[in-house]
Amino acid sequence: MFGVLVAGRLVQTDYAQLGETQFMFNIPDADNINHVVVFLTGTQAFPETHGGAVYFCWPESSGLPGWQLLGHLTNQKPSAIFKISSLKKGTEEHPFGTLTQSHVAQIGISAEPLVALATQTPAPSAAASKKDTFAEFTQKMLESLFNYASSFAVAQEQMTPMPNEPFVPLRTLQNWYETFKRRLEQNPLFWKT
Repeated sequence: MFGVLVAGRLVQTDYAQLGETQFMFNIPDADNINHVVVFLTGTQAFPETHGGAVYFCWPESSGLPGWQLLGHLTNQKPSAIFKISSLKKGTEEHPFGTLTQSHVAQIGISAEPLVALATQTPAPSAAASKKDTFAEFTQKMLESLFNYASSFAVAQEQMTPMPNEPFVPLRTLQNWYETFKRRLEQNPLFWKT
């Protein structure tokens, strides 16, 4: 009925059924996982009036489980990508150095009425980035170029005359940057036309 996918790993469909409406996956070696995909496999649908609340559990420093709502699945929305990297707690400081241990995370799915799902609020940092990775890369590259070029900026009175060197005012680069950034936000693929 359910599957979980972590990048670089095989699909997991080996959930444990904890009750009539509760299902749980163990995710071993979860320390370096940033996103997880949870989906319906298509073998069995939810009843028309139900969906599944998806929860993430990362062990608290106290050793107790810390469950957080990621979102939900329905027959109309049978899969979702969740960002879990910011939901995991940091490593503990210890007198012998930082403890490096491999954590087992858990994904829980609870079948619930759709009206109950509509009232639930997922953890704000669980939503996957809406920004395309290419657009994100391009934005960072633009910022890096602008910051790099700006680091060489000098006032006109500080300039050493070099007749063989072309001069580009920093304002020109800044205008180009702002225009490119605006166009990228409007259409990340504008450069293909």
